[in-house]
Amino acid sequence: MYRFLLSARWAVIVLLALVLVPTMIRLGFWQYHRHEARVARNDLVARNLGSPPVAFDSISSPGWSVPGGEVWRTVTAQGHYDTAHEVVIRGRTEPGGSSIGYFVITPLVLSDGKGSVLVNRGWVDSGAGAADFPAVPAPPAGEVTVTGRLRADETYAKVGVKNRGGLPDRMYKVINTEEQAKFSGATVLGGYLELASSQPAAGAAPVLLAEPGHSDIGPHMAYAIQWWLFTTLIPVGVVVLARREAKQHAAKPVAADGELVGATS
Repeated sequence: MYRFLLSARWAVIVLLALVLVPTMIRLGFWQYHRHEARVARNDLVARNLGSPPVAFDSISSPGWSVPGGEVWRTVTAQGHYDTAHEVVIRGRTEPGGSSIGYFVITPLVLSDGKGSVLVNRGWVDSGAGAADFPAVPAPPAGEVTVTGRLRADETYAKVGVKNRGGLPDRMYKVINTEEQAKFSGATVLGGYLELASSQPAAGAAPVLLAEPGHSDIGPHMAYAIQWWLFTTLIPVGVVVLARREAKQHAAKPVAADGELVGATS
């Protein structure tokens, strides 16, 4: 009854099933690992945002690379803004919107003389033209204390853009302390501060960036379960298809020589 399983057509069906099963299992684990990574990231963000503030210069130094476990930690810095070396970062999206503009990066010269901290003061709209420096509200004058989130240096490779070549003065594509140290000639501590609040508070100011969300775990676990369910359906489907074809063969009349009537060679 099941001699048809030896046919070339069924060999292809079985081979396809044998390829699909491990492939779908791997796709399920890929989505599961993405779920785990998202949960771990949310836990890190929630933990670091809720951490007690620490002085930026107590954990950073020139050339320091921010460890992954320190990103989003609450940090503070005290000093005065160096507006002469303020720059903007091109191609950044408005918080909560879709308009493309600039991030405003202003060095904060620390009161203790340890160097400068790059402060991302927020977002501003584009200027009249791509080569025009945008209108940037001035930061508070004199001594200020800023509080924000610790962020790691951006690199051209990580952001996926080419180097700075050809940009107008004081315009950059990434927030990078080494690049800004060369521009200003000052000592710049590694990492940067994404501004959340300032004392004294600024009047007109760039649009502050919202703190990152850390509650949405995404659909990855559901996708993993779907892939694994699809995996179980493949052998079930092969069995059902084989049984159905066996019934069709059994229902056909058999000639005296044992060949199915109407069968083709």
